Amino acid sequence: MSTYNALLIDTESYVKTLFKQNNLDNLVFHNLEHTETVVERVQEIASHYQLPQKELLELSIAAWFHDTGHLMADPSGHEQKSVELMEAFLKSRTDDEELINNVAALIRITKFPPTPQSLPEMIICDADTYHFGLDEFKQTNKAMKKELVLRNMNTMVMDWENNSLELLKKHQFYTAYCIDLLQRGKEKNIRRLTKKIGKLEGANVSDTLIQPASDEDETSKRKNSFITRGIQTMLRLTSENHVELSNMADGKASILISVNAIIISVILSVLIRRIEVDTHLTIPTFIFLASSLTTIIIAIMATRPKVSTGNFSREDILNKSTNLLFFGNFYKTKVNEYKWAMTTMMRDPDYLYSSLIMDIHQLGVVLARKYKLIRLAYTVFMIGLFISVLAFMIAIMVHTPQQPVINSNVSPYSS
Repeated sequence: MSTYNALLIDTESYVKTLFKQNNLDNLVFHNLEHTETVVERVQEIASHYQLPQKELLELSIAAWFHDTGHLMADPSGHEQKSVELMEAFLKSRTDDEELINNVAALIRITKFPPTPQSLPEMIICDADTYHFGLDEFKQTNKAMKKELVLRNMNTMVMDWENNSLELLKKHQFYTAYCIDLLQRGKEKNIRRLTKKIGKLEGANVSDTLIQPASDEDETSKRKNSFITRGIQTMLRLTSENHVELSNMADGKASILISVNAIIISVILSVLIRRIEVDTHLTIPTFIFLASSLTTIIIAIMATRPKVSTGNFSREDILNKSTNLLFFGNFYKTKVNEYKWAMTTMMRDPDYLYSSLIMDIHQLGVVLARKYKLIRLAYTVFMIGLFISVLAFMIAIMVHTPQQPVINSNVSPYSS
């Protein structure tokens, strides 16, 4: 415990000295104040989850170093430079390679867009963007813009408001703690930016054009609302139709299985016994039995469910590659993980609609397989029934019954 505290104190002192020695006036946002704030946010979120002492130490060191690369490198490569500075420092203080590697991974995960997997990775990502959900986002966003200008990155500040709005929309909080605490604040900042962009776009429009444009916007909103409801209705009806078709397919398969099961039971209980006497019925009987058995097997294959892996990774959710609406993709997942994934999906309309579309597509794929097998089963049953009846007719017509032999030497009156 004392070793951890000493290492953390040394880290704080080293990073503060690093910022003072490389005091750059152009770091208006990525400065020591921002670093100290991120460290505080990391400790705040980590205390909520009661992380072990070593994980808290790794997070704190990563928070102290995560932006030190800005002192010596361009924004695009600052994470790697931060890792190099951290490694040089820690290797002079400890021989714990695991700790150094874990801290390096935590620093690298802050590179946008992040793909955190573990809780510590989610914590540092949320701590670094904590201000997205606060009222002070307006000030921090201005500071970020000013910093880019001072660092001669003017192309990155072109259409700044739209770029900031897009950043907020793409961003997400990962820990349940920050989602509950900051999501509403972030949505409020999104509305503010949207309103500001609307004012900027309408600033050069004359008063005579404002009213017609407003009416047109209102009409456009109603039209878009109508289209959205139409899309939702279409997706719902399509999904319901697919489910109904699937039920019909299962019903057809059930009929085939029931009918052929009865046929097989009759063959086994009646015809098999007759074969001992009427041997000419052997081939037709076995043709009938084989066709019925084949039909049942194909019908069972049509209704046989396919079991999926039942879990997903956070990377799958972030890449929008998992359909959370299908039970086979999540039945092995813990409730908290599934809740996070569903919350993430519901906050992203594109992901939500794509999941609905994926669900319909998967239903269609399953339906296609079912109907192909059921069609094959009906074909086998029809052909087998025809051939069996034809074989029975031929066997009966071709068969010549044997006449009983009567001994003429025996008198009918003999006793």
